[in-house]
Amino acid sequence: MEQTPTKKNFRHYMYFLFGQQFSMLGSLIVGFVITWWLTIETGSVVILSISVFLMFIPQIVVTPFSGVLCDRWNKKAIIAISDTMQAAVTFLLFGFFLFDFHNIWLVLGINTFRAALFAFQYPAVQSLIPTMVPKDNLSRVNGFNFLFSGLIYSIGPVIAATLLAFFPINQIFLLDILTFVIALVPLILIKVPTIHQTITEEATEKSIVKDFKTGLLTIKMIPGLFAMIIFAMIWNFFHRPWAVLMPYFVRYTHDGSALDLALLMASAQVGSIIGSLIMSIKKTWKYKIKINIIGGSLFFICQIPAILAPKGNFILMMIVLFPAWIVFPITVSTYLAILQTVVSKDKIGRIMSIDHMISMAIAPIGALIAGPLAEFMGIVNLFLIFAILGTIHPFVIWFFTKIKQLEIIDQEHMKEAEEITDEIIEIVEVIE
Repeated sequence: MEQTPTKKNFRHYMYFLFGQQFSMLGSLIVGFVITWWLTIETGSVVILSISVFLMFIPQIVVTPFSGVLCDRWNKKAIIAISDTMQAAVTFLLFGFFLFDFHNIWLVLGINTFRAALFAFQYPAVQSLIPTMVPKDNLSRVNGFNFLFSGLIYSIGPVIAATLLAFFPINQIFLLDILTFVIALVPLILIKVPTIHQTITEEATEKSIVKDFKTGLLTIKMIPGLFAMIIFAMIWNFFHRPWAVLMPYFVRYTHDGSALDLALLMASAQVGSIIGSLIMSIKKTWKYKIKINIIGGSLFFICQIPAILAPKGNFILMMIVLFPAWIVFPITVSTYLAILQTVVSKDKIGRIMSIDHMISMAIAPIGALIAGPLAEFMGIVNLFLIFAILGTIHPFVIWFFTKIKQLEIIDQEHMKEAEEITDEIIEIVEVIE
């Protein structure tokens, strides 16, 4: 029997969420500082592309297995270990910079290892939501997540840019250690409910590969779910050049500073906060898939005038991008709510990890080719072409896949699909 989340579970999750925001703040500051250091130190779009590419690889390789492990192991322990190791690696980076031993490839390697740790942590953190949050609060809690992360992402880059003006980089790294300690306290104190597997003895004998296949089969059995995940994957690909090369775009195309980049990022997060507030206030949403299709297209439509903005006009960029960032948390929150609703709690970890893997699978390619393409055709032309393609592709997905079926499937059908999935899984195991 699955344990239904209680008010106490919900309250504990909010404590956990509060602590995680401090951890996120420290990681964000470190990430911003490393990215700006690489931009200034190398002045290369290719190095920025390689940096992001290397950070994506662990998420694709590690995440499928980490999702299975978080369904089997103690989620709380996985999060605690991942956080601790990230703090330890950051301290190692502090030591290297303290003694002026900051080779570019060494920094890239450490950054990649931090990404691998995040790949273990992400599915565990995401799978806590349906475990500790009542079903009728899922969309609102996803909204709360965006609200809090929006606040962090608003102030984080500004804090990082301000610290860069007054402190050596190695001292800024220590802030990540402090935020880790703050996040660890609520994590230790909360209690995470145990989810019992449907067939406990057999589940413990399954290999990680079989559990991964179970997750894939579950996705296949829900009409339109795979198409929705593919939609997210393509969206991530078209967004990659903008996300990867923005520091270079600000610094070298518009002669901007670290503070200009920070303010541009902060303004985007203000829009996200507004969108998150809307998600937090409105309890239920209809037409979740249509929201994703329209929101995904609108994001790229708003990018086009920002790409073509006059040199140094960061205010115009902030204004035209603002609507996109309001819609973004609404689209992602409804996307997550669909996954969290249609998948049973004992499989949610592996489904979240598979979703993360598939949606991000093509992103490393986008990141890796962004630098060479920018050198070949110019960064503005590259941004513009990908923005136009990003505007069109959601409607292609809508008209030529089964994604719209998710709009008409009710909860009873979802339960039937889950029962059919379990039966097929048993048959497959007998055959094997």
